Amino acid sequence: MTARDDENDGPAAEREVIQGEIEETAEETPAEEPAQKPVGAHRAPEEESAPAADNVKPGLGAELEALRGELDERTHDLQRVTAEYANYRKRVDRDRGAAAEQTTGKVLTDLLPVLDDIDRAREHGDLVGPFASVAEQLTAVTGKLGLVAFGEKGDPFDPNRHEAVAHQTSADVSEPTCVEVMRRGYSLGERLLRPAMVAVADPE
Repeated sequence: MTARDDENDGPAAEREVIQGEIEETAEETPAEEPAQKPVGAHRAPEEESAPAADNVKPGLGAELEALRGELDERTHDLQRVTAEYANYRKRVDRDRGAAAEQTTGKVLTDLLPVLDDIDRAREHGDLVGPFASVAEQLTAVTGKLGLVAFGEKGDPFDPNRHEAVAHQTSADVSEPTCVEVMRRGYSLGERLLRPAMVAVADPE
């Protein structure tokens, strides 16, 4: 090897040695730890979900209580409306029944003179033939409509149901008693259509 070659190879060899030392130093140097997250940095979704869940539970409880209160209020409203409707139905049925009874009573009251004629014909023995059949049918129809006749000889006198047109005394009675019936009375259910016209005997 010539002196020139030594001169040319010296710096090159020295550079190679320095390069090798740098590489070895880089391999031995540990990797830097990641820098800590600065305060206020963006957190991962997992880190934010925990506090949010704690905040949601009380909110759901309050909302549930509000819904329960509203449900109770609506239930009470429904019960009140149901009761009012039931009372309305009862009132309508009662009024309808009263109106029907009033109409029926008006018709039957108009027929009472005819029934009086039938009673007089029966007492005199004139209720015979076709007239007897018609009279029986009329009596049966009025009975189906609820018409009830009252007033018989021997009944205790009731001023609410009897109209006294004559009075007398008798040792045969212990209380005021109907001893004669001039005209029978009629009622329709609890309604008095006409009192019975009677003669009353008082005890002596």
